[in-house]
Amino acid sequence: MLSTHTDKTLLAEMGHRIARLRVEAGMTQAGLAYEAGISKSTVERLEAGRSIQLAGLLRVLRVLQLIGHLDQLLPEPVQGPIALLDGEKPVRRRPPRKKKPADAEAVPWRWGDQ
Repeated sequence: MLSTHTDKTLLAEMGHRIARLRVEAGMTQAGLAYEAGISKSTVERLEAGRSIQLAGLLRVLRVLQLIGHLDQLLPEPVQGPIALLDGEKPVRRRPPRKKKPADAEAVPWRWGDQ
C-alpha cells in the first residue's frame, strides 16, 4: 500500500485483503463475525472498504491471527544516540525560582516606586 493513496482507497484495499485472508482461512463472514464478537454487517462493511471501529478491526485481526503484525505498523519508539549513551533520558524540571533580595521585603511598596 502506498502512502499516496487516499483514505478511501486504503480502506478498500484493506477490506479486500481481509476478505481474501478470511476466505483462505476457510471462514464465512458470519463465522468471522461470531468468532470476533462483532456483527456480520460490521464484517461486511470492513470488507467493502467502509469504516468500522478500531476495536472491531482488532478483534478481526486477532481471529485471523494477524494481531502480531501490528508491531510492524506501530513499532516501539527508538531512543536517540545521546539517550543511549547517557543510559537514561533526563527528567525535565523547571528552573528554580529566583529569590528576592532580603532587603526588598523590608521596604513596603508604594505607588510610583519602580
